[in-house]
Amino acid sequence: MAQKWIAPDFGGPDVLRLVEVEVPAPKQGEVTIAVRAAGMNPVDYKRFASGTDRSILPLSVGFEVAGVISALGPDTEIASGGGAIGDEVLAFRIQGGYASAITVPARDVFAKPKNVDFAQAANLLLAGATAAHMLAVAGVTKGDTIVLHGASGAVGVSVLQQAHINGVRVVGTASEKNFETIARFGGIPVAYGPGLLDRIRQAAPDGVVAALDAVGTDEAIDTSLALVEDRARIVSIAAFGRAQKDGYQILGGMKPEGIQFRDKIRSHLIELAGQGKLVVPIAQTFPFTQAKNALELLASQHPGGKLALIVE
Repeated sequence: MAQKWIAPDFGGPDVLRLVEVEVPAPKQGEVTIAVRAAGMNPVDYKRFASGTDRSILPLSVGFEVAGVISALGPDTEIASGGGAIGDEVLAFRIQGGYASAITVPARDVFAKPKNVDFAQAANLLLAGATAAHMLAVAGVTKGDTIVLHGASGAVGVSVLQQAHINGVRVVGTASEKNFETIARFGGIPVAYGPGLLDRIRQAAPDGVVAALDAVGTDEAIDTSLALVEDRARIVSIAAFGRAQKDGYQILGGMKPEGIQFRDKIRSHLIELAGQGKLVVPIAQTFPFTQAKNALELLASQHPGGKLALIVE
């Protein structure tokens, strides 16, 4: 038996229930993972925050984990090749990651780099793949200067690192308390708030060629529209309401083209992490049984970095 968090109803973190479940034995093409850490992302709580279709309840929570292989289906290899009981792995684009053990498709399981701990590994791929997708859709290439709204968040920090690797200059907006984080990962910090447009122009006197938005505020969109003439190079993962009217691009991880890109980029991101070029700042870890408390902090939008649930 394993423990698993489910949402039997729509609402806040209080609706979650910890239940015992049977973990099915892996079939061909499947792997069972003894979870050591479950990654946490805003989409986790957004998935059960509201809804009217009660037929989809109860909902499983969590899309990425790291742990140890406890069983392999017959004639099965993981996505990175090989795989044996006891191997340390991470998995992304799974369902129900808030669990002490889980059986998942082997195509979504990769060897964990030795230099990356379980909490970091469990938080690498959702944010990292989203960041890579934003850069690709905006057509960002070596030598470009771009503006990034929400640069100190999980996706923003990954954008900063991936852009730096590729020779891209990033002006990142954030509150002043997060300037050190932006500078640490190679960005040029500017404070959001009145006068933002002028501050960005001062930081990038030759202009910016693209704008990436990870916060979704009107300020972020208005500033991006004023700075970037080609609206195809304005990309948001949060400001969905104005996209049709204002002509910028929005990204969603569940669109077919998004799934294809994000799945393809996983191996590259893991390789970068293994080389120490892509790190995941962890703000806090919580015991697995404290998922509600962890989600409350995550939903506050001020966690100060990534969160993870640790299975002892």
